[in-house]
Amino acid sequence: MKSRSVLSVGNPSPCDHISSIAGSRRDMLRQTAGGFGGVALAHLLAMSDSGASLSDNQGDRPGKSVLHPRAPHFDPTATSVIFLYMDGGVSQVDTFDPKPLLSRYDGQPFPQKTEPTQFNNVGNTLASPWKFKQYGESGIPVSELFPETAQHVDELAVVRSMVSGFPEHTNANYFLHTGHGQQGRPSMGAWFGYGLGTECQDLPHFVVLNGGLIPPGGLDNFGSGFLPASYQASVFANSDPAVADIGRREATELQQRRKLALIRRLDQAVLERYGRDDQVESAIENYELAARMQMAVPDLMDLSGETRETQQMYGMFDDFPNTTTFGRQCLIARRLVERGVRFIELTCPGGNGDRWDQHSNLFDGHTKNAKSVDKPIAGLLADLKQRGLLNRTLVVWSGEFGRTPFAQGKDGRDHNQYGFSIWMAGGGIRGGMTYGATDEFGYKVVENKCEIHDLHATMLHMLGINHEALTWRFSGRDMRLTDVHGVVVKDILRIHG
Repeated sequence: MKSRSVLSVGNPSPCDHISSIAGSRRDMLRQTAGGFGGVALAHLLAMSDSGASLSDNQGDRPGKSVLHPRAPHFDPTATSVIFLYMDGGVSQVDTFDPKPLLSRYDGQPFPQKTEPTQFNNVGNTLASPWKFKQYGESGIPVSELFPETAQHVDELAVVRSMVSGFPEHTNANYFLHTGHGQQGRPSMGAWFGYGLGTECQDLPHFVVLNGGLIPPGGLDNFGSGFLPASYQASVFANSDPAVADIGRREATELQQRRKLALIRRLDQAVLERYGRDDQVESAIENYELAARMQMAVPDLMDLSGETRETQQMYGMFDDFPNTTTFGRQCLIARRLVERGVRFIELTCPGGNGDRWDQHSNLFDGHTKNAKSVDKPIAGLLADLKQRGLLNRTLVVWSGEFGRTPFAQGKDGRDHNQYGFSIWMAGGGIRGGMTYGATDEFGYKVVENKCEIHDLHATMLHMLGINHEALTWRFSGRDMRLTDVHGVVVKDILRIHG
């Protein structure tokens, strides 16, 4: 994989750029007069150009978008990712990892040695207040929190052996999203765009559908880090308009085109005079994408063409407002996949009070959170499958960590990074299986430990990327999403290659 450095010794300072550009009006006119058709011409050239190899340095090719589709390292089993982010930390022993022994010890002191927790308020063993039932041909047990999702259990690979390196939300969120526990690294969606580009040139390659809760750590969870800004996420609101200022401010389309052409020409003059500059090139990309989004986003968000039956399947007419919110997000996610968007992340709806982060009132909080997402997720899986999209769309359901099998206080659970559950579906996943195991209380992983780096390596593998070869030169070394770690979890894949 060819890599580059964003910073290099001897780059001129921004002040040098400003002071050196000054010239006569004649010079300015000479540099800008031919640029009024630049945006349209560049767009046509980009759309007609053929795809390039992953090893190509896209930024070095004049007129070539850094997000133009690029060939993977090997044949992929998926082309898009939908990441269903369960903000706050879902309790594994109340959802996908039943532990009958908790009922036997319920209300008694926890019989194992406990590790320090976020708040160190360790109560007695706490049995799950929800019953589990086996579903599908696979017979995988799912709690009554997810009766709708459970109908699709034969499509799921439930990983019961996830671990995280951090017990606190902000650092754990950075770790889950970027592979590093501190802010400033590229989000996984940014890495997918860098590696593969996107099939859709009218919408961002990485879209976050904000249901109302931006996770702790903020927008840095979705940033581009040291990658060019073109790779960061675009956050769409669950409202109209989905993107602020999506409409043009110029009186006519011609005026807007001329303004964009002038900006592009001025930026291009800087590049020609001083060499490549990631910030300038990202600005050019973003201006041009924004212009194309003015038509694409309203069309994307207009659901009037969807049948009532389809919208009902996603829970958009549910009496619980959060279900309708998340249902709309899931339906838009399917529409983004249809348009070729590479990576889509959904955040949880606001209004539940405390995300999945139930340090108290476990029953009420988890019940409301599950009701928000269960039917929409089931609708998404069913709709993707019936449209033939599930086989090329990887769906990932995960929080940043799990929760303790013992109580915090009397009716809550604290953070637990030593063992939690996620699931994956579609895109080459072996459905109807469980992978890994926690101990008899659901506290710590005892079989097939799966780290966040392994999750990232597996996701990249399914889209045809060798995670060890996807690098970017920064701060003196080749950086990657999986750092120096990561093993592809081949046992959950239909094709082990």
